[in-house]
Amino acid sequence: MDAREDQDDVERVLAGDISAFERIVSRWQGPLINLAYRFCRDRSRAEDMAQDAFLRVYRGLKSWRRDAAFSTWIFAIAMNSYRSELRRLPERTLRLESMDVLASVVAGSVNPDGDRDRAVRSAVFALPVKYREALVLFYFHDMDVTATAKSLGLPEGTVKARLSRGRKILREKLPGFLGEFRLGEAQ
Repeated sequence: MDAREDQDDVERVLAGDISAFERIVSRWQGPLINLAYRFCRDRSRAEDMAQDAFLRVYRGLKSWRRDAAFSTWIFAIAMNSYRSELRRLPERTLRLESMDVLASVVAGSVNPDGDRDRAVRSAVFALPVKYREALVLFYFHDMDVTATAKSLGLPEGTVKARLSRGRKILREKLPGFLGEFRLGEAQ
């Protein structure tokens, strides 16, 4: 995504051209819905959560500091919005041991082409929220530790600790599987 386009569109919206916000939504709708989906696992709910996040983004455009990346700022707004939504209507938690895909992984009957990604994503989704948030941003949205920390409103050291602990939990729950599929370490 082009940071310059975001900045130009923000300036246009702040100058009164509301249609410029449509371009922001168009660019960021997919990533924000995908992020919400990783937390709630319900496409319809994810779309509603993203819509609420866009309302917050629109209302907060004046507060975006140009020295921070727009992508980091919009993800932070979305994360805060999603957290609020999930506290309001809690998600169903899944136990790692009870998931069919993960059971097949542990049993060694995983199809390495398709089930591996699904198993890892399912395992990440089953983690406690504080670890899941960090792992989702870092691995699934390709953010570095600094951007992840800014999006979560946490110190970098806390993000590194959560990434490390999240990976440790995954390794414990999926022995043998994650030995060959090594999760990269945070820098």
